[in-house]
Amino acid sequence: EEDFEIIDKKQLPDAAALRNEEKAKPEEGRWSAPILSLARKASENLALSYGSALKSASLVGFVSKPGSSDSPAKTSARCHTMEERANLMNMMKLSIKILIQSALSLGRTLDSDFPPLQQFFVVLEHCLKHGLKVKKTFIGQNKSFFGPLELVEKLCPEASDIATSVKNLPELKTAVGRGRAWLYLALMQKKLADYLKVLLDHKHLLSEFYEPDALMMEEEGAVIVGLLVGLNVIDANLCLKGEDLDSQVGVIDFSLYLKETQDSDGKQDGGITAVLDQKHYVEELNRHLSCTVADLQNKIDCLEKTNSKLQEELAAATDRIGSLQEEQQQLKQQNELIRERSEKSVEVTKEDTKVELDTYKQSRQGLDEMYSDVWKQLKEEKKIRLELEKELELQIGMKTEMEIAMKLLEKDTHEKQDTLVALRQQLEEVKAINLQMFHKSQNAECSLQQKTEAISSFEGKTNEMMSSMKQMEERLQQAEKARQAAEERCSKMKQELAGRLDTCRQQMSQLDSKCSTLEKELKSEKEQRQTLQKELHQEKDATTLLKTELQQMEGLKKELRKLQDEKQQLEKVCEEQEQALQEMGLHLSQSKLKMEDIKEVNKALKGHTWLKDDEATHCKQCEKEFSISRRKHHCRNCGDIFCNTCSSNELALPSYPKPVRVCDTCHTLLLQRCSSNSS
Repeated sequence: EEDFEIIDKKQLPDAAALRNEEKAKPEEGRWSAPILSLARKASENLALSYGSALKSASLVGFVSKPGSSDSPAKTSARCHTMEERANLMNMMKLSIKILIQSALSLGRTLDSDFPPLQQFFVVLEHCLKHGLKVKKTFIGQNKSFFGPLELVEKLCPEASDIATSVKNLPELKTAVGRGRAWLYLALMQKKLADYLKVLLDHKHLLSEFYEPDALMMEEEGAVIVGLLVGLNVIDANLCLKGEDLDSQVGVIDFSLYLKETQDSDGKQDGGITAVLDQKHYVEELNRHLSCTVADLQNKIDCLEKTNSKLQEELAAATDRIGSLQEEQQQLKQQNELIRERSEKSVEVTKEDTKVELDTYKQSRQGLDEMYSDVWKQLKEEKKIRLELEKELELQIGMKTEMEIAMKLLEKDTHEKQDTLVALRQQLEEVKAINLQMFHKSQNAECSLQQKTEAISSFEGKTNEMMSSMKQMEERLQQAEKARQAAEERCSKMKQELAGRLDTCRQQMSQLDSKCSTLEKELKSEKEQRQTLQKELHQEKDATTLLKTELQQMEGLKKELRKLQDEKQQLEKVCEEQEQALQEMGLHLSQSKLKMEDIKEVNKALKGHTWLKDDEATHCKQCEKEFSISRRKHHCRNCGDIFCNTCSSNELALPSYPKPVRVCDTCHTLLLQRCSSNSS
């Protein structure tokens, strides 16, 4: 929302009053002269811009020609928008010019409190807001210039730093505040003109945010971007943390653009120019006020729509309440009907129970036998269940032992050379345990099969019991028929049996007592039947548990297979390690032999020195004295002096290219070394 300073028309003076005031107060000519010059320049610029705009519009087709079908309202609206663009462009020129002049006169970096800089941002904000489209959201209407500025981040990757820093500022809560902060940072980077030029180069993207006759979509936008290039001379240092950018009021202060000049114009012209200036100012204010009034009307329309929707919802809610009350009354009536039906059904059930008492008296003996058989079967199944539970506990214990053994195997694999013997022993134990587990799993499977067979047999027996119950009911019906026939016979024989009434009455009293006892017994039998049914449910639950345990056993079998595979892999690893150890032992033995040879050679080299002829008088090996016939000969390996017989051997040495004389001891040592190296 745009905030503007509102001036009442009554506060504006007339032209005659202005002339009288100028005559009465000649001192005010000092400030009226610059107003006159500024008004003249503004009127000239407006006339030129209006004429050029009309010409360009007539060329493009905006202005109505004699043969065109455009209405005068459209042409007036277009002319009005052209005037707005021209006014905003002129204000932008003045603000940039005054900002550059004041900055150069100060000769230092500008702060956010500098008035010309603040007014520059206000005018730039008005230019960016011109012709913005209103976007409707869930909250309400949104009209901010931060939307097109966000496109710069996509088009120019250098602006990503500005966008991230603006989004990270916690003080900014509105889109207007973020847009103002974005403009501040772009001016400090001296790239404001470059970023806006990138936006103007992609007008197909700007068409989503601006109307087609907006300032940023026309040639005036390119002119403003060209003027903004001159701001690269200015150094600005703006602090964003302490300022409240969300609630700033964007009002243009025209007093900054009035300069003191010494031009002396006529008094009559001064009054006219002042009135023209005020007229343009009032027109600009009226335009802004009309915009705000249109926004308020749109808001009022939205509120009326919401109120109508709420009223419709209230009417629907009242209708729903009425329908719910009617449904409540219907439910009450249905409840009363259900109560009456339930009472009738209770009476019918009482009569049925009386009839059932008579029938159960006759079927008691067969039921006793069936119940006794069922009790025996239940006891046997309980014993089988206890045995199965014991076997399952044993299997669980074996499983825990297997897990412990596997953990020990995993630990022992890390200790390779020291624990090879222990690994072999544990592998043998694991093999034995696996065999035991396999046998036990087979036994468990056999027992489970037996249990399933017992359950199936039990179900067959229950089916037989149901069939016997049906037969008993048929017998009861036959008995009732026989009873009816007997009653008919009794009616015929009443005349003959009048004398036996007393005895029959006594028998009836006895029968009544027996009936009471039979009723008690029937109650006890019903309780027993209920207990049997509960036990049957328990047995079914037990079967389900056994099935789940079977599934667990299958999972254990799979785990056993996995463990066996792992065991085979571990055995392969152990065999490979044993082969590697054997190879290492061979290499170590060979290296030890080589080291011993090298040590002997080193000892020999350290101990042997080249003896001089004067030092030796006897042969070192045979100890015979040298003479003219027995000459001295040096051994080329050890350096000692020997006779011809003791040094008659020749061998190739690494220090000599050809075979040289060697003593007998060195000859044997060198031959042994060569044989060991070849092996």
